[in-house]
Amino acid sequence: MAEHKYLNAKNAAVVHNASKQRFEIDIGGQLSMLEYTFKNHRLFLTHTEVPPALESRGLMMELAHAALEYARQNELTVVAVCPFVQEYVNSHPEYQSFVITSVA
Repeated sequence: MAEHKYLNAKNAAVVHNASKQRFEIDIGGQLSMLEYTFKNHRLFLTHTEVPPALESRGLMMELAHAALEYARQNELTVVAVCPFVQEYVNSHPEYQSFVITSVA
């Protein structure tokens, strides 16, 4: 998986840092991230983190959107482990066809 950049409406770049298994937004040296693991053609979205000073900017939504679009483009099944990603998917039905919230 190569590194990719996704631009959002606010012009903050979401970078897919495949070597560290996360999607990132760096604003002024403050790193927001959505971490994942990858196994058996499944993208496990495990943890979202945004520095307190940046919490009200919608960065978690941008990270979730970028990760889910990446999964859709690569025909991956997403396992939403992170509670924020679960909530995001619940309010965005366009992703529900390829996202599960638990593994049996």
